[in-house]
Amino acid sequence: MKFRDRLTFKQAPSVSEETQDELRILKREINLARNIQTQLLNAKPPKLISGEVIGSSIPARLIGGDYFDFYPLANGKIRIVIGDVMGKGIPAAMLMILTRGAFRSAAESTAGPGETLTAMNNALYNDLRSLKSFVTVFCSDWDPKLGVLTFANAGHHLPLYFDENKVEELPKVTGVMLGGLPNQVYHESQIHLKPTQTVYFYTDGIVEARNQEGEQFKLERLINTLLQNQGRSVQELEQAIVLDVFQFMNGVNQKDDITMVILQVGEHSTDIACYNSPMIQSEGGMHDE
Repeated sequence: MKFRDRLTFKQAPSVSEETQDELRILKREINLARNIQTQLLNAKPPKLISGEVIGSSIPARLIGGDYFDFYPLANGKIRIVIGDVMGKGIPAAMLMILTRGAFRSAAESTAGPGETLTAMNNALYNDLRSLKSFVTVFCSDWDPKLGVLTFANAGHHLPLYFDENKVEELPKVTGVMLGGLPNQVYHESQIHLKPTQTVYFYTDGIVEARNQEGEQFKLERLINTLLQNQGRSVQELEQAIVLDVFQFMNGVNQKDDITMVILQVGEHSTDIACYNSPMIQSEGGMHDE
């Protein structure tokens, strides 16, 4: 063996065939996990009787911990959920799958978003506590016939709704993140939305994206992007936001998953005269706040 060969051997020790096989298997399994997660998150969005909804997720690593989902309900309604698991990579992705299972199971047997979050927390609490983790989740039911969005929150960012040069957060509703405390009851709120309005659900990977100076994208930039693209289709709006975020990052590696759901309100028939009037649940039923 020549001296150059010996030097190369010392600087970069060879990897055994067994180790190489293990690395190839690990790479295949990670890619398979990514494909499974991609299929779960990028399933064909549901068709509404009026309006349109879309969701997308860009993981910071090969697989991520963000989650969104749609579940059809009776009479053309749809249950929308978006969540963010603490952590990144494979551990977060595994918890995301648990969260998805809990949502699908709860959505089948619960009457509204509040009951859904309550059931999810009951199902996930012990596992999340043992793993010292938690999940923030926002869950909502959209009724396109009446134009009513009913929602509950487990520690997640409030979605934004907008049209005609005005962006607002949905009425505040609070709740502890899943895995935070046992035996939680999650309360609901409602809002009536006008045709042409858009609701934007998102995870913190968007507003906390950083550029080369360490500055965050922040909520103000997101609001400006929404206003600049008001009136566009849900697909065009999604593309515009992703483009703005990555242009802002300007080559900086993505640190957190970027996930969004966009609901565009279509025409609906309703007897409610006052739109955008938040509703809250009381013992006597629904009433204006």
